[in-house]
Amino acid sequence: MLWIIIVICLFLIIVIIGFIAFRKATYPRYASAEGIEDNAVVEAYDRISRWPQFKLIRLIILNKLKKYHPEGSVADIGCGPGYLIAAMGKSLPHLSIIGIDISEEILDKARRNLAAKGLNEKVTFRLGDIQKLPVEPDSLDFAVSTLSLHHWSRPGEAIEELFRVLKPGGQFLIFDVRRDSPRLMYWIMRFAQAVVLPTALSRANEPTSSFLAGYTPAEVDSILSSTPFKKYTIDPGLFWTFTWGQKE
Repeated sequence: MLWIIIVICLFLIIVIIGFIAFRKATYPRYASAEGIEDNAVVEAYDRISRWPQFKLIRLIILNKLKKYHPEGSVADIGCGPGYLIAAMGKSLPHLSIIGIDISEEILDKARRNLAAKGLNEKVTFRLGDIQKLPVEPDSLDFAVSTLSLHHWSRPGEAIEELFRVLKPGGQFLIFDVRRDSPRLMYWIMRFAQAVVLPTALSRANEPTSSFLAGYTPAEVDSILSSTPFKKYTIDPGLFWTFTWGQKE
């Protein structure tokens, strides 16, 4: 009889923990800093970008991107160390790609990474801020941004800047973390920051600060609704949100 009680208690504990872990988080949003100036942080980001889980994320993004049949000129805004650009260059060789980032240090890393893969001749890198992109009006066919939206200090103005640089009919695709992910995701990030990730990222309070700076799908919709984009979709995932839009 005792073992039955123990099994029932263990089952109830597991159910309660599971309910809490997979319940959506309700954390308040905290703004995140833009740009990376610390070389140690750049090296740390470059290192973890090569881990299998980040390769999987890039595969998810690339598969989503292909559904919109990108053609012509594509800008990766907040390109980081350039691994998504490398994936696009190999999988979509017909594209003309521009890598844009606010950090000169990480652009240097991206240039070296692309050169090592023999793809540097297919990509142009430009230093620039999402609030004032170094791109002519009506010149881009597609704009991509991954894990960058939560860093934008004025997201509404940033989206309007995307509208400025896209050609009529041009599209954008934004991938970012969502703050209302299951609590389990927050716990995993906290554990990884404390135990697994490079020290430079822990000092920068990453990835916890990025998680807490992320927008919920409803918040993204509120941002988009006040911009010139009238044609857009918001596709929430387990711990991310894909946002697509087109300039009509």
